[in-house]
Amino acid sequence: MRKIQEILRLKEAGLSNRQIAKSVNVSPSTVSVLLSQAEKAGLSWPLPEDLDETALTAMLYPGTEKPENRPLPDMEWIHKELKRKGVTLQLLWEEYKEQYPGGYRYSYFCELYYNWRQKLDPPLRKVHRVGEKMFVDFAGQTVLIIDPKTGQELQAYIFIAVLGASNYTFARAVLSQDLENWILLHCLSFEYFNGVAEVIVPDNPRTAVTSPCRYEPVLVVI
Repeated sequence: MRKIQEILRLKEAGLSNRQIAKSVNVSPSTVSVLLSQAEKAGLSWPLPEDLDETALTAMLYPGTEKPENRPLPDMEWIHKELKRKGVTLQLLWEEYKEQYPGGYRYSYFCELYYNWRQKLDPPLRKVHRVGEKMFVDFAGQTVLIIDPKTGQELQAYIFIAVLGASNYTFARAVLSQDLENWILLHCLSFEYFNGVAEVIVPDNPRTAVTSPCRYEPVLVVI
C-alpha cells in the first residue's frame, strides 16, 4: 500500500518511471504497469483517506484473486535458473503461469524476485565516472527476423553498448558477429552517444577476444 501511494505521489511530482522505480526499490516495469492500472481505475494522487489496501488492490486489479491465495514462485529455483545462458525472468514467469494460471502477473512476479534477491548478500556497488566506460557485448539470445524481399527467416544477433554512469543504451541487430560488424557497431554507437568513452569494456565476446579471461583477456589486434 505504501509503495503504491509513493509511486502515485512521485508521478504527480513529475518524476520519470525509472526515477520512481529507483526511489521505491521496484522495477521500472512494475511502475509502468501500476500507473497504467491506476489510470484505468481513475486513481491519482492524493488518494482518498478512507481507501484501504484491499480496496485499492481491487480497484487496480479487478477480478483477480487475493494475493495470499496465489502460489508463491520458487525463488531459489528462479535465482539458479537465471544463471543459465538465455534464461530470463519473462521465460520463467511464463513457465510459472503455465503451472499456475491464476498466479501473479509478470510485474509483481518480478517485484517478488527482486525483493527476495535483496535479502541475499549484497554485492559491492560500482560507481562509474561520467564518460569513463562503455560496456559492449552481443546479447545471449538471438531474434527472428524475416527478409521482406524473400520471406526467408533469419536469426539476428543483438549488439548492446551501455554507458556505465547513466545506463544509456545503444542496441542494433546484425546478421553476423564477424569483426567487420563488430567495428561498424562500435562506430554506430559512438555516433549515437555523440562521443567516445575513455575505456571500451567488452565482456569476452568471441569476435573481439582470442583468449577469454575475467581479468586480462587477450583482445583481437586490428
